[in-house]
Amino acid sequence: MAGREMNKSHAVFEEAKRCLVGGVNSPVRAMMPYPFFTARGKGCRIYDIDGSSYIDYCLAYGPLILGHAYPKVVRAIEEQAEKGTVYGTPTEVEVKFAKKIAKHVPSAELVRFVNTGTEATMAAIRLARGYTGKKKIIKFEGAFHGAHDYVLVKAGSGATTHGVPNSLGVPGETTKNTLLAAFNNEKAVEKILKKEKNVAAVIVEPVIGNAGCIMPKEGYLKFLREITQENNVLLIFDEVITGYRLSLGGAQKYYNVTPDVTTLGKIIGGGLPIGAITARRKIMEQFSPVGKVYQAGTFNGNPLSMVAGYAAVSELEKGRVYKKLEKLGKRMRNGLEEISERLKVKTRIYGAASMFQIYFTDTEVVDYRTALKSNAEFFLKFQRELLKRGVFLPPSQYECNFISCAHGGSEIEETLHKVEEVLRRLQCS
Repeated sequence: MAGREMNKSHAVFEEAKRCLVGGVNSPVRAMMPYPFFTARGKGCRIYDIDGSSYIDYCLAYGPLILGHAYPKVVRAIEEQAEKGTVYGTPTEVEVKFAKKIAKHVPSAELVRFVNTGTEATMAAIRLARGYTGKKKIIKFEGAFHGAHDYVLVKAGSGATTHGVPNSLGVPGETTKNTLLAAFNNEKAVEKILKKEKNVAAVIVEPVIGNAGCIMPKEGYLKFLREITQENNVLLIFDEVITGYRLSLGGAQKYYNVTPDVTTLGKIIGGGLPIGAITARRKIMEQFSPVGKVYQAGTFNGNPLSMVAGYAAVSELEKGRVYKKLEKLGKRMRNGLEEISERLKVKTRIYGAASMFQIYFTDTEVVDYRTALKSNAEFFLKFQRELLKRGVFLPPSQYECNFISCAHGGSEIEETLHKVEEVLRRLQCS
């Protein structure tokens, strides 16, 4: 991003600060000294208003597994827009899409479509409380389950990057029912469940994608499944990130562990806003209009999101996408490790399938606390230098990077070449 002295992005950002809070509509989009403003995206690249292009590993923070402006998804949106954008009545595509998800996701019998991942996790927690008659939930430090009060406690994502892990405006009487445990720590969960008998659910990102990319230790998700069953507690997999990312059946299929409730989002919208809650029929029928757990929304099952998501998931069903993504992800992670070893840079590289992150630390990252030991300041320098060279990683040590099927081997090799160039430069500075 050479020549950024008061270019178009800089000028628009100065204007944005006069009408948008901080000049952005989400804190994760804030970058120093200012963000670039995107004009368009195509395939694995995005293009800013100054004409620069970037190989994109942010991919809108995960939804674009097919890449930007995937032709079949674009056509589906165009065709639906001609028919109308929202009706306030049921549509046939809602039924077709729900059946498709129920076929893929092991925990799913019934589906409730909502508009965001935040809505999905909020409703899933309410559902768990309504179903069990209990009040408390267990969440893991560093896991981000949306920006609602019950889970905005030691949350990852932008809350970590911007140093506000506990948001102002969240009442203490709300968070008293949210219990915290360290991820990958069996004893922490055992201790809570031994003491607390009023726990409705454990909610977990199977791979914590909002504190970088923290992988579950072997057997840990199975442990959570067993201990929740033993204590009559629901297990909620927050698969807003991992759903349709790790496999067609998400993390639960990838790790062969079936939760009670699953939340989905991002990829199932085909690039448009969406969320979903899924579970077996007995649990889901607690939702109104059948049961007494209220959940509603004007844009639930919005036809634009439905057709975009249906088109995207139909492409993923073809199978070849996941084989390609697995191969590209492995090459990226292996390449980052090789560069780190060659340059003697202290890093830890993690990921699965098409997810990856590089932590600048010599400590194994197994939970939120060990993630915080990484050199976040160095990461931001690394990110900014890559951006100058046309590679876009999310501007935070605590976000995950993603690969799409629009990426190819040449883009991965170009990226690795530039990573090495940047690390050599930063070593000398």
